[in-house]
Amino acid sequence: MHNFKAGGLAMKSMTDTLLWVVGLLAFALGLWQLILFLGATDARGNPDMWSGTNHLWAAIVAAIVACVCVAWAFVRRPHVQEEIHITE
Repeated sequence: MHNFKAGGLAMKSMTDTLLWVVGLLAFALGLWQLILFLGATDARGNPDMWSGTNHLWAAIVAAIVACVCVAWAFVRRPHVQEEIHITE
């Protein structure tokens, strides 16, 4: 069956959950910052993307964090192929 170690399976599951939560939050933050960048205006209210470059950098960093978290969550999965036994 399963080889349960003290805290091993629970810790792995908790780490995977944490990676997914952080990845999804980073994705949401990046999307929000990108929207703020695209709608940036200057002090007079005129559309000006140069005034929103901080939002662009925040969106880029959040996208990198989201990609790293999701990739790390997938890499942590074991590469064991499950055997399917066909019975009579």
